[in-house]
Amino acid sequence: MSTAAVRTAAAAGAGLIVLPELVTSGYMFESMAEARSLAITPAHPVFTDWAAAAGEAVVVGGFCELGDDGLVYNSAAVVDSDGVIAVYRKTHLWDTEKRVFTPGSDAPEVLATRVGSLGVLICYDLEFPEMTRGLALSGAEILAVPTNWPLAPRPADEHPPEVGMAMASARANRIFIACCDRSGTERGQEWTEGTAIIDISGWVIATPEPGGGEFPIAQAVIDPSQSWDKYISPANDVFADRRRDIYAQFAL
Repeated sequence: MSTAAVRTAAAAGAGLIVLPELVTSGYMFESMAEARSLAITPAHPVFTDWAAAAGEAVVVGGFCELGDDGLVYNSAAVVDSDGVIAVYRKTHLWDTEKRVFTPGSDAPEVLATRVGSLGVLICYDLEFPEMTRGLALSGAEILAVPTNWPLAPRPADEHPPEVGMAMASARANRIFIACCDRSGTERGQEWTEGTAIIDISGWVIATPEPGGGEFPIAQAVIDPSQSWDKYISPANDVFADRRRDIYAQFAL
């Protein structure tokens, strides 16, 4: 099914395709044994299928990874026509994920891709400003964020809080952020369906159309080079205005 979603997005003209967290396996594992039974390596044929379906697009999608060390990771693969070009392992595990996964130990890279300088985070990672700021300082123009956001109560007409966090991160760093959330219900867990593309000013510029078919798509045309303009006012540059001399006094 994930390959069909990639094909649909590529046919719609997408250059960067972001799929949900753990799209190859599902999220609601009943046990460690079940997760392990669904874990795959970056050499799995599904990634070859993504590459073929994507054409010239870049795909970022979550998967349950079986590491060479025998441990299981909540990971995201970055795939282009050459195959898997990078794997990022989620470093901040949410709730019951800690019973199944080992947290990644490496910071995410900024990748030079045909769609621009790309950083990858997974779901809960986005709630740590150090992660988004670190990638932005390292030159990321776009963050791709596969997510599974559990539905939570919120006031009427408000964005999901996770989308609000992404909006704040995009504005604070003047970068584009594309979040792909799961939809529907899985083993009794309702998902937020918060898929959103956010511009460098922190505004949501695309969400899926209601009733968007089997694979609801949020799509926007962006210019990644805009992210190099860090001026938020004529006198304020969000990077140049940092006070690292002050921040060093905190116990970070």
